[in-house]
Amino acid sequence: MIKQRKRWLFVTGKLAEPALRRIVAELSQKIDFDYQIITLNISVAALMTTEWVARHFPKNVIGDIILLPGLCRGSPEIVTQATGIPAKHGPRDLLDLPEYFNLKSNKLLDDYGKFDIEIIAEINNVPSKPWDTVLAEAQKYRSDGADIIDIGCEPGNIYHQVKDVIQRLCDLGFRISIDSLKPEEIELALEGGANVVLSINSTNIKYVPHWLERFPNVEFVVIPDTVNDLTTLYKNAEQLLRWNAKIRVDPILEPIGHCFFNSLLRYAKVRYEYPDIPMLMGVGNITELTEVDSAGINVILAAICQELKVQSVLTTSVANWSRSSIKEWDLARRLVFYAVQHQTIPKRIEPNLVVLRDSKLREIGENTILELAHNVKDPNYRIIAELGNIYIFNNTIYLQGTDPFKLFQQLLQIDHNISPSHAFYLGYEMAKAEIALILHKNYTQDQPLNWGFLTPKEDEIH
Repeated sequence: MIKQRKRWLFVTGKLAEPALRRIVAELSQKIDFDYQIITLNISVAALMTTEWVARHFPKNVIGDIILLPGLCRGSPEIVTQATGIPAKHGPRDLLDLPEYFNLKSNKLLDDYGKFDIEIIAEINNVPSKPWDTVLAEAQKYRSDGADIIDIGCEPGNIYHQVKDVIQRLCDLGFRISIDSLKPEEIELALEGGANVVLSINSTNIKYVPHWLERFPNVEFVVIPDTVNDLTTLYKNAEQLLRWNAKIRVDPILEPIGHCFFNSLLRYAKVRYEYPDIPMLMGVGNITELTEVDSAGINVILAAICQELKVQSVLTTSVANWSRSSIKEWDLARRLVFYAVQHQTIPKRIEPNLVVLRDSKLREIGENTILELAHNVKDPNYRIIAELGNIYIFNNTIYLQGTDPFKLFQQLLQIDHNISPSHAFYLGYEMAKAEIALILHKNYTQDQPLNWGFLTPKEDEIH
């Protein structure tokens, strides 16, 4: 039996129609579908609403699915009810149609999002912070993906309020770890409800049996007495296992310039000698002490953890360049889990980790820009940024240049009727366009630049 080809109905406006026809014609040959372009009586497709499309969609059109412009506002169900044909939104940019169709057919991505690395997020220097600040940080870290909130204490002094702080956080549903070597401070934290103790070494291991008797479900993170001493790490870990304690071991990741690579080898050595022992990696020595945007570093560290089966990480967000580390880790752990499980390259899977630049530049070319300008019939300005230039045009004006200040001066010499509010709008848009050109990002008029997971949500945009 011959399988019937699906017939797609692509809805668009007048300006986008030529480009859409070219893209869909190529797609139909690669994916094998029938199609019809439905050009409605509006110049800019982004100004459509689903209610407007439902009223103006032509009668007696036959198709299997209606693909609305991605920027068309409203529920596609309104169009479905009006036409009797299932409708849905396409990508926000028609140049993304090839990826849109490929993604929909990629069955491997159906299980994307799983992970097995736990994030412990440290609130640094808690004793110096008021309760409201501690709570706000804990809530932010949890919303960013943290599984456990770590209470960072000060060396030297005992934080006597730690029990109360942890108890209040536990009452709000947080899982808590305590970052301290001091026995008295650790005990106060456990009385408050802490679930994990960071850290145990030869200086405080003798208190563990007492803590196990009082708090049998607590976990202990074992560290070496000195950073490169695996002998004490093994000795203390084995002692805790004999006491039937739940443990994780942390061989200590050292900063770049201070035996970073050798410390990575220690993690590999521990995993080789103890294939099943739970491990933790504290990554702050790299993300906090390396002055570089942290997303890429966190992905690499996550990949190392995934391949070495390091099931938990301790991270924080103190340095400005790593202030989004917890969210980066939440995305990175899903990406590396998927890549390792499927033995696939971590590419075109998680776009939200591409922050500074865009994954791919979409360029329509100068001939298409000229064609668009030729078809504009109204005085509203269109702005395009690509090929190193900013283009601004309407039905009577066409300008291009690399300097938005000079470009705006040229515009003012031609158009003497630009209001202050419109001048502000054009300046804002051209500033976005210039940033896009500098950073090799895609620019779309009236839309925010794509900053990956940092892109403002629609309800946050003015």
